[in-house]
Amino acid sequence: MRAQPFKWIARGEPFEKQTNGSVSTFPPILEHLIRQRGLPPGVDLEGYLRPRLRDLADPFLIPDMKIAVDRVFEAIDKGEKVCIYGDYDVDGVTSITLMRRILIAYGLTPRYFIPRRGPEGYGLSTAALKRCMEEGPKPDLLITVDCGTVSINEVAALRADGIDVLIVDHHEPDPAGRPDCCALVNPKCGTEFTYLCAAGVVFKLAHAMMKTRQIDLDLKELIDLVAVATISDIVPMVGENRLMVRHGLKHLPSTLNPGLRALQEVTGMNGSATSMDVGFRIGPRLNAAGRMDVPEDALATLTTDCRRLAYDLAQKLDAYNKERQTHEGLIRREAVEMLTKDFDPTRDPVIVLGSRSWHHGVVGIVASRLMRQYHKPTFVIAIDEDGIGKGSGRSIDGISLVEAIRACEDDLIAGGGHAMAAGLSIHEGKLDGFRTRFADYVMNNTSPEQRQPKLMYDAEISFDQLSLEFLSSYDLLQPFGSGNPQPVFISRNIGLSRPPLHMKNNHLRFMLRQGYHEQDAVFFGGGEYPLPDPPWDIAFTIDRNTFRGRTTLQLIIQDVRAAESP
Repeated sequence: MRAQPFKWIARGEPFEKQTNGSVSTFPPILEHLIRQRGLPPGVDLEGYLRPRLRDLADPFLIPDMKIAVDRVFEAIDKGEKVCIYGDYDVDGVTSITLMRRILIAYGLTPRYFIPRRGPEGYGLSTAALKRCMEEGPKPDLLITVDCGTVSINEVAALRADGIDVLIVDHHEPDPAGRPDCCALVNPKCGTEFTYLCAAGVVFKLAHAMMKTRQIDLDLKELIDLVAVATISDIVPMVGENRLMVRHGLKHLPSTLNPGLRALQEVTGMNGSATSMDVGFRIGPRLNAAGRMDVPEDALATLTTDCRRLAYDLAQKLDAYNKERQTHEGLIRREAVEMLTKDFDPTRDPVIVLGSRSWHHGVVGIVASRLMRQYHKPTFVIAIDEDGIGKGSGRSIDGISLVEAIRACEDDLIAGGGHAMAAGLSIHEGKLDGFRTRFADYVMNNTSPEQRQPKLMYDAEISFDQLSLEFLSSYDLLQPFGSGNPQPVFISRNIGLSRPPLHMKNNHLRFMLRQGYHEQDAVFFGGGEYPLPDPPWDIAFTIDRNTFRGRTTLQLIIQDVRAAESP
């Protein structure tokens, strides 16, 4: 079953190939793409296309930053016992790695702890905190990274036990109040840097510490960890996120971190790094350990100083990722089969599915794929033997899952996260009620136009405009991500030079032709549904493909339709 077809909509004014007298040193297509997005306030074109690390803003603009810095230095000066407690995803393990590296540089020897997704759940859960206290000495200071903002009761219990808590996080605050911690360093409690992931906030904390008390530590050597976290956590690629990712990707091939080096080797990266490399190679393998309930292996990969051990661990993460892919394929097939029974994509505004046979660590990936396939806010839920479901959700533009969870809280045990990605816990018997209430929320808070699948494209171009010179200019717009989406182009009246090549996982490879010009193209998942007969109009992004030392421009197909008149 296929979702409704995309409605193709031009983003802004159409691109005119002529320069119309422009004296800029940048190509007209580049200026056009930037105009479509708009420059951030106070940033000129040169500053946007070539951002500099020295332009990083004052970290003390984040609420509670000075209090946090003072409390960390107090722990350092007194030689207190410190424990770093973080989440099990990429943002969590990179945040722990960063925080640990910084504290060691200042002379502390912190221990660290990471909960297990299945038995202990996300964040400062009672079960995880119990194990944390059993595994090591009682800390004087517990530093939470990538969690803790809404853990009001858990922080109160820690404080009652004589443990100070410092929270470094980026999740949405609880309207009911804030935990009784010594400092809550979360940009979402203020107005600046609200787009940062947790690793980005830890980096800002490190910057603030360095401004307060200099040591022999080059923060630029740690920025590759921030880049990996920022890309993997799918936070907006704007402001300082874009700056840190740009420089982090440049640094990644020569990283001093043995684990990141090993992951690049195991995944076949060829001496360069892009957002796609992180998003599809490094990130999934770090995440796979947490999904398989062995997050300590991901953390060990990033924290070891031994290259041989790092390589062995990276191979283990690769094996976990293959196992994750097996579970994901099974769940997705079962989910699509469920949808064929009573789901109508033209009628139903949401997808909510659950099963006792599904692996809890993989449901978020399946939710993401179903959301993209059907353009519906989606929750996929794994239910345990006691009838308790743990689910992950992914949303479309205009629907905040955090707000939806609050509207449906009577049906849930717990829930929270981000606007576009969230988690929840629910009793099995409440699934139907939640689906109905969630659907009502979406229908009452969106228009039919918002619910229609759309493909926004930036410019119509012809194949004779595509070249390596074009690609070099285009690369200045990177890194792409939420808030700075990868440009989508369309070309019309496209033919095939030869029949499509079917690859694994229903991917298709084409050699496309427009007039006398040919272009190599890949359509991920394009073999799942029948395509119209050529000629086509195609929507695509572009990518740099390097193979055996030769670089070519490759099209990544987003949608295909029968050719129409302009």
